[in-house]
Amino acid sequence: MIKIISDSSTLYSIKEGQANNVDISPLVVTINDKTYMEYEEILSEEFIDLIGKGYMPKSSQPPIGYVVDLYNKYPEDEVINISMADGLSGTYSSACMAKNMDNNPNRIEVINSKTLCGPQRYLVDLAVKLVDNGYSKDEIVTEINKYIELSESFLIPHDFDFLVRGGRISSLVGKIGNAIKLVPVMILSEDGKSLTKFTAKRTFKKAIKKIADYFIENNIDSSYKVYISHASNIELALVAKNIILENIANIDVEIRELGPAFITQGGPGCIAIQSIKKHKLLD
Repeated sequence: MIKIISDSSTLYSIKEGQANNVDISPLVVTINDKTYMEYEEILSEEFIDLIGKGYMPKSSQPPIGYVVDLYNKYPEDEVINISMADGLSGTYSSACMAKNMDNNPNRIEVINSKTLCGPQRYLVDLAVKLVDNGYSKDEIVTEINKYIELSESFLIPHDFDFLVRGGRISSLVGKIGNAIKLVPVMILSEDGKSLTKFTAKRTFKKAIKKIADYFIENNIDSSYKVYISHASNIELALVAKNIILENIANIDVEIRELGPAFITQGGPGCIAIQSIKKHKLLD
């Protein structure tokens, strides 16, 4: 059999993943001198409350021992581990190290999704569907890699300081970003390793309209799925959804709440807008 493994950057908890035939290794956050597995030991609302009290968070990849245990859970099976983007986290490296510790590492394939959150979740769901439809491990890897190249990710941070602390942008860019009275939009680079400036607009609505324009220019239409993920900011997420639907007819838009590990990078109130081409098996 083929087993699918991923991490909580998919916005799946362990229980939710299991319900969808996926084993999840939780990302780890540290705040107020305590360390938690996201979704399992701390949820986003409590995490944001602690940030509001002045505690600064840090995040890290799942413990390598946890990933090793997941591989060992299926000693006779082939395993595909779809990891969040290499470069944004050490999660991919840890997954590869855990693979090399296995008695039969050739049975394990670790895929760098070059993305995170919504599109990563979609890729994981697609992998499960491909297994159900009798695809081989090599066929699944080929199909997943094809769709990795058909995704885009934007981030509207609430506070540049979180991106600076996470090493996503330089301190100079962060200072400039905090100084200007504009709404910044960051885009994930093609290799998935960094966030770069996409645009800056005077209002949130104009920022979302610019993203919608980018989607149109790049032929991102109703054959794609759009994820809008938020850090306890459902009001702005709904505004973003309405603007995208006004500009792109019949596009599938799903709103989700971000987990603590991503909030550590984007800050409370941040909004992520992401797209990925839909596969016929999930259409």
